[in-house]
Amino acid sequence: MVSSNDVKRLYLQAILSRKMVSQPVAAKIWEKCVDAVKKVDPTLEIEYSDTRDGWNEWVNGINDQLDQLNLEFAHLTDEITGKEIYGIVNRKQDEVAQLATDYSAAEIAYFKNVIEQIMLAPNESYCVSSLAALREVNNLKSNMTKTQAEVVLGSFVAKGWLVKSRRGRYSLSTRTKLELGNYFKNTYPDEFIECTICMEMLTRGIACHTPHCKARLHDHCYKNYRRSKNKCPSCGESWSSDDKIAPVGEAAFKEGQDKGKRRTRRTAEDDEEEESQIDPSQSQIESQTQSQSTTQPSQTQPKRKGRRAVISDDEEMQVNEEEEQDVKPQKRKSRR
Repeated sequence: MVSSNDVKRLYLQAILSRKMVSQPVAAKIWEKCVDAVKKVDPTLEIEYSDTRDGWNEWVNGINDQLDQLNLEFAHLTDEITGKEIYGIVNRKQDEVAQLATDYSAAEIAYFKNVIEQIMLAPNESYCVSSLAALREVNNLKSNMTKTQAEVVLGSFVAKGWLVKSRRGRYSLSTRTKLELGNYFKNTYPDEFIECTICMEMLTRGIACHTPHCKARLHDHCYKNYRRSKNKCPSCGESWSSDDKIAPVGEAAFKEGQDKGKRRTRRTAEDDEEEESQIDPSQSQIESQTQSQSTTQPSQTQPKRKGRRAVISDDEEMQVNEEEEQDVKPQKRKSRR
């Protein structure tokens, strides 16, 4: 028996099969699903509106049903094209675990290592070279080879988890940012950047060149903003020329910046160690106490040698006489 609920069933199947779709495509799929159900039963009354308010109401209805499954029909603006992208994502607490259906534990660990190097890339470049990505195999507790890692990297790109540029550098895809946005924000709070205009995650765009200014804009947000304003939205610095802005993303990548020491995320243990280095007074006192205890004679050693440095001449003569009396009996015992 056909019912109006079949529209949502058809719609979810269509979206799941396509992974990620733009807003116009997602809206068109909704229209086609309504037409398909009406053809089976023209008497059904199915609400449909091609307005933005109607679309938003449809998305909210989808999410009301998906919420019980910890899923969400979420959207994010593509940083390259500026298009609004929709997809069904997992909102469980452990966001990375949702990859387990497609990849093994070793491949998931490798993926986490690669995206960590992307997030920790210097100069806010948010990308790694192919060689740097393959080197992450050495930090795995598995027997994955670099040849296998190269195949896995290709799979990450093919399935939309990573983006590989013409220059051979890997960066985060729209799908990864859409599904793992909360993971990035909680795991890398110091590296996580939001666009000053749209407040969405930013890994490509521009930055204000003014020192200490935190303004970061997507390229499409920057273009729209410059149509009406010519000042930084944060510090108010004039953006009359291009030298007032700096790139964010692969354009900020400098040759050789990922050939040095592997970057690691700072932890609470690192902060505690740094604090102990900044305030070494207690450790200095302990080291001095320890050094003094090692230089002082033990209880089995004669204490008279340490006493001579502080006793008077008369006392020293008395000590010498006591030492001579101690020596004489020893000689009698060793008489041949």
